[in-house]
Amino acid sequence: MSATASAAATELTDKQRRILAYLRREGRTKTYFKSRLIGEDLGLSAKEVGANMSAICEGAFDVDVEKWGYSSGTTWKVSV
Repeated sequence: MSATASAAATELTDKQRRILAYLRREGRTKTYFKSRLIGEDLGLSAKEVGANMSAICEGAFDVDVEKWGYSSGTTWKVSV
């Protein structure tokens, strides 16, 4: 991890760090994630996931996250 990504990671909240770790781990085998399903796996609501995802989308991390769709809940496209 670069110094920039490391510094940005320290500014994340606990929920955001948990979501980022989840995306790093699960993003190796999957590309699309629904907020609802991320929340179920992490003990968060879909709303909490969505509210915290913007910090990950805007940050300089080794995971690229893009809001992809809204049909039956928000879907995120993840590239690790």
